[in-house]
Amino acid sequence: MLDSAPLPVHATDTVTPAREVAHDHFASGDRVVVVRGSLDGDLHGDDLTIVAPSWHTPTGQDGWRTRNPHGGTRTFSTAHPRYLIHVERHCPECFAFFRALAAELLPQLPPQGCTEGDWYTFTGLDQLVHRDDYEIAA
Repeated sequence: MLDSAPLPVHATDTVTPAREVAHDHFASGDRVVVVRGSLDGDLHGDDLTIVAPSWHTPTGQDGWRTRNPHGGTRTFSTAHPRYLIHVERHCPECFAFFRALAAELLPQLPPQGCTEGDWYTFTGLDQLVHRDDYEIAA
């Protein structure tokens, strides 16, 4: 548990919008993470479980309904596959994506403390959307 709220920071993420990953790369029951910021020089994010296919309205593409095991105001949300990274199984594609994110984002984020990047937001329908996807859909 963090002692204080994450510091909001602006960081440019060009890796996620360029990621091409098939919807069926993920399946119900997979544990995934969505990178949302940094913690003492490492990327961190939301640990989620994939529940079921779900239409991702902001992009107009197939997405995944996810469940946050910690609950909260957004226990369930919908995310596009390009936002998701496998965490429980060996996945070379997800590992390469994570490394590319780290190479781009960590130099832009403070080396100490907890930060929250501004590249994701939630819609009124509890759909996670990347800033670049939101601008496309707006």
